[in-house]
Amino acid sequence: MTPPRALFLTPEEPKAGSGGGGLRSASLLAYLRDKYAVQTVTFTLHPHSKNSAARIWRNATRLARGRPPLFDRFSGYEDQLAAALRERYALGVVEHFWCASYAPLLRNCCDRLVLDLHNIESHLARTHASAASWPESWASERFAESYQQLEHEWLPRFDVILTASEDDRRRIDHPDVRVFPNALPETPRPSAVEADAIVFSGNLEYHPNVEAVRWFRTRIWPRVREKEPGVEWRLLGANPGAVARFTSGDPRIRVIGPVDDAVAHLAEAKVCIAPLLSGSGTRFKILEAWAAGRAVVSTTLGAEGLGARDGEHLLLADDPDDFAAAVLRLWNDSALRNRLGDSGWALYSDRFTWPAAWRKLDEAGGI
Repeated sequence: MTPPRALFLTPEEPKAGSGGGGLRSASLLAYLRDKYAVQTVTFTLHPHSKNSAARIWRNATRLARGRPPLFDRFSGYEDQLAAALRERYALGVVEHFWCASYAPLLRNCCDRLVLDLHNIESHLARTHASAASWPESWASERFAESYQQLEHEWLPRFDVILTASEDDRRRIDHPDVRVFPNALPETPRPSAVEADAIVFSGNLEYHPNVEAVRWFRTRIWPRVREKEPGVEWRLLGANPGAVARFTSGDPRIRVIGPVDDAVAHLAEAKVCIAPLLSGSGTRFKILEAWAAGRAVVSTTLGAEGLGARDGEHLLLADDPDDFAAAVLRLWNDSALRNRLGDSGWALYSDRFTWPAAWRKLDEAGGI
């Protein structure tokens, strides 16, 4: 029997190893391919100049038009998309709110439309505004207001909305919101010897990660460095140049950059950190640390949506002094590190593998 057809529209390549967004999309695409004959349509855009003057000018014009950066960047390709749509589809799935404006076009050829919200963009921008300094904070608050207006306009155009967590589900005003957790492919727990290293991982040009690196470097790292002369801080992830102003000049900060297997590298950490001050969705960096069996110190916001309990699955701290104390506590307590590493790995194994995420979605009614 021929399976029904589905269209999968994504602004980034859905594959493991391409960042959290690509990994979430890859998980959902694998779920769909078990039920549908899927046609995938992916954007290929010319890169923007990263020159600061060009970026400021682009975002100034977007502020004037009420069009947030990524929503603006991925809009306006209706003609190209229409040329790729030659079938009738039982289902159309759109990845990221950035592509929500294609709903009218897709409605013409799809029986049902699903929007997968990797983040609640208005909430992400608002938390960024609270963490950034002026004038970036002012611009982010204006973009948060624009995103909120756009969400009110576009979310009702979809039959089903997916979110990464119950926290994000409660932020959405829509009659059918289903939780599809961020998750990792099933992987055996790695065996590695602890190094004298604190490790942070993530795309290092993503603004919540830039804020996290800045905060840890300026407010927390000096306290840890002073107390533990042998400690090294390692940073894993693409685009390390975006945080070079915070990582250069200290021989005990080691920027490793992009890696093929983040879990394997995190397994060498004595402590993994998620010092996030802004964000939405849930953090793959914590899931990867748990999959590595390593203990984590996170802000409350960094661990949001994962159902983790302070002192059982990780340590939570929101004040710089408290965060430094939590890192040092773990550094000097191998029994606590092992206990948190074990319980974090058990939580990952139970809730945050791809099969576990697929079961969660099926329990919510599937798509």
